[in-house]
Amino acid sequence: MQAACDKQKSYADKRRKPLEFQVGDKVMLKVSPWKGVIRFGKHGKLNPRYIRLFKILARIGPVAYRLELPQELSSVHNVFHMRNLKKCLSDKTLVIPLEQIQVDDKLNFVEELVEIMDREVKQLKQSRMPIIKVR
Repeated sequence: MQAACDKQKSYADKRRKPLEFQVGDKVMLKVSPWKGVIRFGKHGKLNPRYIRLFKILARIGPVAYRLELPQELSSVHNVFHMRNLKKCLSDKTLVIPLEQIQVDDKLNFVEELVEIMDREVKQLKQSRMPIIKVR
């Protein structure tokens, strides 16, 4: 029995990663346990699992963290268990400023062609399909 338990533990530990946050990190907050208490946008199946980015203010014990919450969440206590937090892995260099985005009157994104990088014709069984790589 002990050998089977040890074997299962080794399988589980291979995929498990130690989760730790530093003060100042940005994390997303899990809100699925709050169904019916506070609604964030849509409800039901489309209810978001994680919301917004929050800054970690302090570490309270080995598994609890204090977050900087906005005024609309003032009724919620600001200390959360680490299983309710998810590290934000966004890259600041990939964020596009809103001033650079062009939207037409039907709210469609306007794209501009910079250059045609490559052309290719893919031969299928009955037809040919042109493939163009555009920047």
